Amino acid sequence: MHILVTGGAGFIGSHLCEVLVRNSENTVISLDNYSTGKEENHIEGVTYITGHTKDIEKHITHVPDIIYHLGEYARTSESFNEPDKAWEYNTQGTFNVLEFCRKNKVKKIVYAGSSTKLADGGDGRNQSPYAWTKATNTELVQRYGEWFGVPYAIVYFYNVFGGREMEEGPYATLIGIFKRLRRAGEPLTVVSPGTQIRSFTHVDDIVRGIILAGEKGSGDGYCLGPRESFTVNDIAKMYGGEITMLPEKPGDRKTVAIDLKKTEHDLGWKVENSVKDYIAEFLNTID
Repeated sequence: MHILVTGGAGFIGSHLCEVLVRNSENTVISLDNYSTGKEENHIEGVTYITGHTKDIEKHITHVPDIIYHLGEYARTSESFNEPDKAWEYNTQGTFNVLEFCRKNKVKKIVYAGSSTKLADGGDGRNQSPYAWTKATNTELVQRYGEWFGVPYAIVYFYNVFGGREMEEGPYATLIGIFKRLRRAGEPLTVVSPGTQIRSFTHVDDIVRGIILAGEKGSGDGYCLGPRESFTVNDIAKMYGGEITMLPEKPGDRKTVAIDLKKTEHDLGWKVENSVKDYIAEFLNTID
């Protein structure tokens, strides 16, 4: 199978490429603009192309059987500082990817949606430039399915953690930040009020769900997360040590919503890894 992964040099994309390329029948290509992707995430056997998704027609000359579209802007609070990037990477980039699918009759696109649109009673979709572009993109993918017959499956991620997660900079993950600070013996920084509720999914579980959606999924609504959730304070306390509270950030949703019925029914997917076990294993390496 000829496979294109957008964002294949990023945190989740590199893990996806790593699993896909293990199948000798797969030809795997990554298209990444390296805004957050890294060459150190490259996987042997994958072909890497540097470029923006808005220029997909220029960069991809062989039509893939399936596109796993992960290559988008992916931080809520930072999108208030970079709304132009959220628009360019997400809205413009995804529109061109869908046009590529339509014109070339790509057999399927798996789109990585954001669970932010489901949070806070559905109002999460309007709380930041990032959330809004991701939510409207899921609707655009659906419309391309209805209007033009583009086959699709939409998956939703919940605070992904695991190897290659970013620990520093504005795009670092919560788990990555806490790991770095705990390793350095510094106070853990918690954004106020600390009662924000989150679900956490290991990257191995995410990748398994993405691939199952590519194989079996059809339509919207494949949530990839656990039923168990925690407050940010809960996670900080699992790491132990001193906690420093930071001011609230714009767009920081307060609740989480997840419906696993379709995921479990269609894909037979469920989480196999726990954030509590992951934190405990990390603490064993530094204590």
